Amino acid sequence: METLNSIISYNLKRIRDEKNFSLDRVSQETGVSKSMLGQIERGESNPTVATVWKIANGLKVSFTAMIEPPQQEVEMVRVQSVSTLHECDGKYRIYPQFIYTAQRGFELYRVEIDADGHLEAEPHGKDIEEYLSVFSGVLKVMVGSETYELRKGDAMRFRADKPHGYRNDGHEMVTLSMMLKYSGE
Repeated sequence: METLNSIISYNLKRIRDEKNFSLDRVSQETGVSKSMLGQIERGESNPTVATVWKIANGLKVSFTAMIEPPQQEVEMVRVQSVSTLHECDGKYRIYPQFIYTAQRGFELYRVEIDADGHLEAEPHGKDIEEYLSVFSGVLKVMVGSETYELRKGDAMRFRADKPHGYRNDGHEMVTLSMMLKYSGE
């Protein structure tokens, strides 16, 4: 497991390179000395939370961007490693495949809904959209006071800032993927 120091070191270097900033420029923007920034980049310093905040603010990135581990080039999610979440007496099952990270900006789920299965969801934040893609069955999606029917191969996007729900009134299991995109990040 990577240490927080090595993650901060990697992220500082990556962000500095993306912005094409020299250590002098980062020092000017953040108020952190060039020598301290160099030590942080080399992993030789254990920066305080206040220092990380100064760097993040000066570089105009989120605090999370400084402390979040870098994404791997390839990330495998094995079905046996995913914890299943159950609703509606087990008739609605959700399998988190990719959890939210600030770098990713979304989370992805595989969903199975048995006959008579349903879920009613509370509104999410105003900057969250849901993307659905149906692989089997007939899915009814309620968004606010409207109901939409999706069949195998159909897809849908909606703002998730109002009550919404999912229902399988058919006899065949509904399978779908669900992505929540966080555009406010």
